[in-house]
Amino acid sequence: MQDPHHIVRIGGRKSKLAVIQSHEVKDMIETAFPQYSCTVRALKTLGDQVLSKPLYSFGGKAVWTKELEDLLYEKDKEKRIDLIVHSLKDMPTSLPDGFEIGGITKRVDPSDCLIMAKGSPYKRLEDLPDGSVVGTSSIRRSAQLRRRYPKLVFESVRGNIGTRISKLDDPVTPFSCIILATAGLLRVKLQHRITQRLDSSVMYHAVGQGALGIEIRSKDPWVSGLLEKISDKKTTICCLAERSLMRTLEGGCSVPIGVESSYDEATRTLRLKGVVVSVDGTEAVEDESSMVIDDVRRDSIICGQQLAQSMIKKGAKHILEQINLDKVVQ
Repeated sequence: MQDPHHIVRIGGRKSKLAVIQSHEVKDMIETAFPQYSCTVRALKTLGDQVLSKPLYSFGGKAVWTKELEDLLYEKDKEKRIDLIVHSLKDMPTSLPDGFEIGGITKRVDPSDCLIMAKGSPYKRLEDLPDGSVVGTSSIRRSAQLRRRYPKLVFESVRGNIGTRISKLDDPVTPFSCIILATAGLLRVKLQHRITQRLDSSVMYHAVGQGALGIEIRSKDPWVSGLLEKISDKKTTICCLAERSLMRTLEGGCSVPIGVESSYDEATRTLRLKGVVVSVDGTEAVEDESSMVIDDVRRDSIICGQQLAQSMIKKGAKHILEQINLDKVVQ
């Protein structure tokens, strides 16, 4: 008798990067389970359509997920999907009832990177003249960079990777450079445009950056079983802790929380570092925590919670409460 689940229906956003990510997961599933074939459905979400203003001003992370989540519970079986592939950094830290993260794939380089305009004589942020304009729509990035480079100017730049690079390379561009996630450049094979990868001495990366989060219907044993085979333990531990830190600090996608994490398999030790920076870059709380991981989910989440509590005692909550996103000037 033919398996009724012989097709796995994958959903994702319509951008070039999102389609590449969906196909990454498709290839992983088909390699692990040769008896199944996957289809990929690409959808334009609100976040893809509203490109005129920064994300923090009109709904945060839900703008990437809502339309796709509706398809997980679509009544028409032909239109329904089985899973959604997200950039994990775009996923809310608390999902709506009926949804869960079914798996997290192996992380690509989670750092942020600097891309200078074509023909620029500059190689690093510290080389730029005072008043140079840096393009980024991320408060996390601009807050951390303002802290270290107060004489640079930060302005919003939206759009997919290609659009942002085109804006940068335009002869009349206001931007000297832009900041993007390294993983995105690697996935679309534009790594040759990376001028400098920024480590945590310059900027802590976003929660979940570089990893793919796969969203599914809650309590779906068939899809959960598939994803168990393609999930990465090390990445899962790090990302669960990062997301727990952000959730405990009550930070949304646009709040300036940066992280760095590592997991040592030999000692089973997770090390998690975090930073919260005021929008103007003048106040910051940095801290770190480590924990031996016996239970992947439980202990990773506890590690994030403990670091958050420690940062709150040092003033992180005060910084976050001062942020009025409606009045942020990028």
